[in-house]
Amino acid sequence: MSVIRPGFGPADVMALRNQVLARSAALQEVRAASQQPHAASPAPAPAAGFAATLGNALRQVNAVQQRASDMQVAYERGAVTDIAEVMLARQEAGVAFEATLQVRNKLLTAYQDIMRMGG
Repeated sequence: MSVIRPGFGPADVMALRNQVLARSAALQEVRAASQQPHAASPAPAPAAGFAATLGNALRQVNAVQQRASDMQVAYERGAVTDIAEVMLARQEAGVAFEATLQVRNKLLTAYQDIMRMGG
């Protein structure tokens, strides 16, 4: 039995594939952009655990969103003239936020599953 709904053709599969590839590329760009400011600093100590890793990831998403906001304000003032660069920064921030929401949803689901197991 196929899980693909009727009318879902090869063009739909290719469109879905292209969306996945585009999001993957955007996430890689966000990660590269968030690591650039830290390149000049000394190597960080190993993470203390899950909470530290999660906190660090949230700070990186916040930095990407702040950068996009700063670029938008600079564009509105006329300091930045490349609208494509501003739009790309906004898209990166959106993708980073969506990824954060997905991680939150998975963590919440896992927590609820664990809470249901006890009893």
